[in-house]
Amino acid sequence: MRFILNFTRASVRIGNALWHYSPQQRYFCSEGAAVEKSLNQVTLLGRVGIEPQLRGSDSNPVVVFTLATNSNYKYETGEVEQKTQWHRISVFKPFLRNSVYQFLHKGTRILVQGRLMYGHVTDTKGVEHITTTIVAEEVIFLSSGKTAEEKSVMDSGT
Repeated sequence: MRFILNFTRASVRIGNALWHYSPQQRYFCSEGAAVEKSLNQVTLLGRVGIEPQLRGSDSNPVVVFTLATNSNYKYETGEVEQKTQWHRISVFKPFLRNSVYQFLHKGTRILVQGRLMYGHVTDTKGVEHITTTIVAEEVIFLSSGKTAEEKSVMDSGT
């Protein structure tokens, strides 16, 4: 059961549980255990870097792709530099996974909302590598894979 509570008092007893509230932290205490609430949320807006790939096993399939996000920097000289960050996106939710795999393509502009997940893999040489991925909870398609300029060039035949 999920509660959203706002208290003016320091704590309130509900049944056998004690709810504590302070501006710095909100947590639930039951039988002496405290679980602090936290937030792991990522929102990215960018373009898909590779065609989505189906990975994992039959019992635990996942669709993965990369997403490029850009940051623009303007120096005192007036020079503008664009830096691209690449993000690995993983989609586990069945309906979302299938939609992304079928309809998402390289170059498509999308908004991804999800959470960060860290893991590790061991390569063939026995070296362990840390992995970072964004587990997508939502993927919103904003455009097709080609920009308006690219489409007009293709339509004109040049």
